[in-house]
Amino acid sequence: MRAMLCRSLGSIDCLELGEVPAPELTPGHVRIGVKGAGLNFPDLLMTEGKYQVKPALPFIPGLEVSGIVMECAPGVTHVKPGNRVLAFARTGGGYASEIVLPGAIVTPIPDAMDFLTAAAFPVVYGTAHFALEYRGHLKGGETLLVLGATGGVGLAAIEIGKMMGARVIAAAGGPEKLAVAKQYGADELIDYRAENLRDRVLALTGGQGVDVIFDPVGGQAFEQGVRCLGWEGRHLVIGFASGDIPKIAANYILVKNISVIGVVFGEHSLRYPDETRERLTGLLGAWSEGKLKPKIWKTFPLAEARAALAEIQGRRVIGKVVLEV
Repeated sequence: MRAMLCRSLGSIDCLELGEVPAPELTPGHVRIGVKGAGLNFPDLLMTEGKYQVKPALPFIPGLEVSGIVMECAPGVTHVKPGNRVLAFARTGGGYASEIVLPGAIVTPIPDAMDFLTAAAFPVVYGTAHFALEYRGHLKGGETLLVLGATGGVGLAAIEIGKMMGARVIAAAGGPEKLAVAKQYGADELIDYRAENLRDRVLALTGGQGVDVIFDPVGGQAFEQGVRCLGWEGRHLVIGFASGDIPKIAANYILVKNISVIGVVFGEHSLRYPDETRERLTGLLGAWSEGKLKPKIWKTFPLAEARAALAEIQGRRVIGKVVLEV
């Protein structure tokens, strides 16, 4: 099968297209003929050896796929060959023409959903919903601040926050990005290139601060964000797209009774695959109702995966980048 291989760690330049044997179908697993593969910031970190999941070399990046079920191991009953599906591949493998995954995490997609949209769906919507509903306990009427609001997971957090009844403040860099956040439902906008995040949040909340922060950025945004939280606020740590893993002064946690909460949807999915499939099935239902609209910024063929990842690396992407396999 064709696959984009990472043979050594260091950068996306280490990726090369090659032919490798198709993976073996093991008990409880499903073989998918891949049609689309979503790109995510952790793919970059994996190629650099900086992600918490470190596959043995050589490995195939790619954390989410869509495609057609080719075969199922005995015992897998909720999908069958010929079904159109998506899946979250926690340990990678998506940049390939075939992938074998645990059957429990393979989720059928609606007939109306095309494969590229499906490939852009599981990581960002699964992560955003898991973070806000399961980890953050976001309630209707609360105020949610979304940092990095126009990345794929940021836009998903805006949509899901609105779906859950929150007032959403979106923070991003520049008018073009903020215009997209507005289209996706943000109630208030903050340009952190031109405005002080803390000052603007406090002005928008009458000095009360926000209830929940969705933070895939880290770095200075995290440090400012903690100061934007109100009483018993929850700061959801999604990732560190800034490249800077921040530290927090514990007195900020103490004086306002706040919680800083880690969000690792991938590991949760491996431990509780049935719950993950149910979560994604519900979110796909919301897509069918027109409540969720994945934004695909660009598509690339599999052979151009390096160029596609360079767009993410250069912070030019608004929404998602997808490989056509």
